Amino acid sequence: MANSERTTILRGNPFQLAGPELKVGDTAPDFEAVDSTLQKINLEKTGNGVRIFSVVPSLDTPVCDAQTKRFEDESGALTDVKIYTISMDLPFAQKRWCGNFGINKVNMLSDHLTGSFGERYGTLIADLRIESRAIFVLDGANRLRHVEYVKEVGNHPNYEAALSAARAATQQTAQSGA
Repeated sequence: MANSERTTILRGNPFQLAGPELKVGDTAPDFEAVDSTLQKINLEKTGNGVRIFSVVPSLDTPVCDAQTKRFEDESGALTDVKIYTISMDLPFAQKRWCGNFGINKVNMLSDHLTGSFGERYGTLIADLRIESRAIFVLDGANRLRHVEYVKEVGNHPNYEAALSAARAATQQTAQSGA
């Protein structure tokens, strides 16, 4: 995939992001990642309801740890929303981390094998082979309802904006009877 002119900041240094900058209203791109059992997961296998894709560089860093735990805590109030954390961490590391912290509602996806999620969602820092911090909320039709690329990787995303978008998408789905 061609490199873009988009950058993110990590520890005060700019790094180029691979892939497009997605926007609200875009159709979510397909991707290939693996889950904790090494099964290949693509967009279709994430379901057809409202989903949150919480993208982090590594679960073993403080903000990524907090971000994933926050979505685990919020999952109880978002019963009709599937939440995924996506990183380049190996599936074994993701599984160990989840076990250490009792994370069992947020689904883990590893992009380490192909990097296709990062390339297609515009979160791949190819020079470091890690993901930049981002959040995507998808509705049941795979339309992006919320997109946030966090400019400084060490900063937290706007949790409330993502959660509001997920609640609105869930409510709209319920009202339409879909």
